[in-house]
Amino acid sequence: MDVRCFIALGANLGDPVAAVESAIAALRELPQTKFVVASSLYRTAPVGLLHQPDFINAVVEVFTVLPAPTFLDQLFAIEARFGRLRSVKNAPRTLDLDLLLYGDVQCDDARLTLPHPRLHQRAFVLAPLAEIAPGLVIPGRGRVIELLAGCAGQPIQRLASTNR
Repeated sequence: MDVRCFIALGANLGDPVAAVESAIAALRELPQTKFVVASSLYRTAPVGLLHQPDFINAVVEVFTVLPAPTFLDQLFAIEARFGRLRSVKNAPRTLDLDLLLYGDVQCDDARLTLPHPRLHQRAFVLAPLAEIAPGLVIPGRGRVIELLAGCAGQPIQRLASTNR
């Protein structure tokens, strides 16, 4: 059975626009997964560790038959191809792929928390998510549009359209 999933993309090292666009292309090629849509790209200030370059962010919607842990492994494999190194939390990165939602699954274990634990607090996720799925309800949190309104103080800039 196909499960509707949303993936957040972010990068701020090297050429982050090219990295996010290339990662979107890689997500189109995931096995047993149907690519639906990608949001525009957005420029956002870093959160947490502040003294680093701005991020380029986007969100992608797909449907997959892969179980959540297998799907997560696929995302980690794409990150690794882009040279992702996991060091300190909120550190600069060549590419970050976060599984935001896997259907309506709610779980919290050592490997995977769904929905993503901070997605309801981050404009850099909610703005692109609202662009592609404005009526979406985050299980246990509420409607994307309403959650985004609660992040009004977080600066975010939608970039001009590219040829994706």
